[in-house]
Amino acid sequence: MADLLKEAPLTAVQVEALVVMKIIKHCSQTFPTTATGFVVGMDVKSTLEITNSFPFPTVDAPVTDSHHDNNAVSNHAAAAPRHKANTVYQTEMIRKLREVNVDANNVGWYTSANLGNFVNMNMIENQYHYQKELNERTVAIVHDVSRSSQGSLSLRAFRLSPAFMLAYKENKFTTESLQKSSFRYQDILLELPLQIHNSHLLTSFLHTLPKSPSQPSTIPPSLSEIPTSQPGPLHPNFTTLSLSIDPFLSQTADLLLDSIESHHTELANHQYYQRSLAREQAKITAWQQKRKAENASRVLTKQAPLPEDEWQRLFKLPQEPGRLEVLLNSRQVEQYARQVDGFAAGVTGKMFAVRSNLLPEKME
Repeated sequence: MADLLKEAPLTAVQVEALVVMKIIKHCSQTFPTTATGFVVGMDVKSTLEITNSFPFPTVDAPVTDSHHDNNAVSNHAAAAPRHKANTVYQTEMIRKLREVNVDANNVGWYTSANLGNFVNMNMIENQYHYQKELNERTVAIVHDVSRSSQGSLSLRAFRLSPAFMLAYKENKFTTESLQKSSFRYQDILLELPLQIHNSHLLTSFLHTLPKSPSQPSTIPPSLSEIPTSQPGPLHPNFTTLSLSIDPFLSQTADLLLDSIESHHTELANHQYYQRSLAREQAKITAWQQKRKAENASRVLTKQAPLPEDEWQRLFKLPQEPGRLEVLLNSRQVEQYARQVDGFAAGVTGKMFAVRSNLLPEKME
């Protein structure tokens, strides 16, 4: 029975409200530097319950020209879950949690993001490390600080798909292997539904909190200060008709253009490899034809033919670049495109409402 429960696939992630607050606080304090930590909890049937979280200690980045490079600091912070010192710290923390008889099962890690830029090699390597070395049923919790600053909490849970785990283990990301396995960039990450849970004790405490006292009504000193009309609940609000473009939309569009440019760079590298491969294959074909003609003339003169497989020693075929970066970049472009779609939904409706005033008048 236990084996059946263990083999049941994960279908949801349940996070305690206290854990959510700790993750938000840690990510907000270190923003814009990437914040990482590990989470503990229990695996109950097909639901992963996260009951506590702990941030990883800060890793000092190497000093370059007497100042810290922001990218180097972010990369070191993003790779913190794989550091040996943090692994020892995590093991020691779990051991102490077991001594006080609380949930001490390693169920994953969390990281911060800025406008959805979390699909990168650091996240893939961290999650692969957790799913392969520590626990197969682990998740990566991603908290987008920029999206959450708009008023709606952005907290998502991801896992690596079994197909990607197998391909990453064998390091088979060539064009031929991807075509045989029909692997797509959509198959890299599996997103699980995430829900926030409050304990019954906390819910009871929230219900017992007294309501804030109502403000005493103030009597206007004169008749002129008495409001003539009170706006009703359906009173028109002209601030919603503002056509100002969301600044997050422009930032996401810039990140989208950067990802597309990176995609074109990887595409140019692959095209260069194809041209180099074609040139080498043409040289090999010419050499083989020349050797065959030479062996034919040697046979006529009753001489021993020369070996025809020396081209493997004389020529070296270029190595195909990995396609993993292209897959991750494509997945990141999709993430940015979804965000642009969400940001532009409200602005597009306003533009259509006032498009007659924006377009120049037709000349009669």
